Amino acid sequence: MPHDESLYPADWLLIAEKDWNRVERILNQDDPEMAGFYLQQAVEKFLKAFLLSRGWRLRRIHHLDTLLDDAVIYDASLADFREVCQKITAFYVVERYPFVVESGITEEDVRTSLDQVRGLIEKLRTKIAER
Repeated sequence: MPHDESLYPADWLLIAEKDWNRVERILNQDDPEMAGFYLQQAVEKFLKAFLLSRGWRLRRIHHLDTLLDDAVIYDASLADFREVCQKITAFYVVERYPFVVESGITEEDVRTSLDQVRGLIEKLRTKIAER
């Protein structure tokens, strides 16, 4: 039986923080594909927490650029993170779906994306806390 997902930003933020902290631990275990997956999951949940704090209607979506489109309505400066969100979305797809060729995701790919998205996460944390 499916469960209803929480509409409370704090619930999404709690899981986002857990996923965010998992990224570094998994990178240290030499699993960049899974680290990339958790990076995508963290950013997705941070964006959803922010959006829910603005009255957004929860949708089941994993594409960060689509979530970012919705977030930009509330803060245009978030658009600066579009390119890294698109890259991180690809990490999710690679880990979730089988492909004929290897993903080629490296530790460097994940670490670079992690560094590039930190500013977005800080902005979202601040904006969520303001509510």
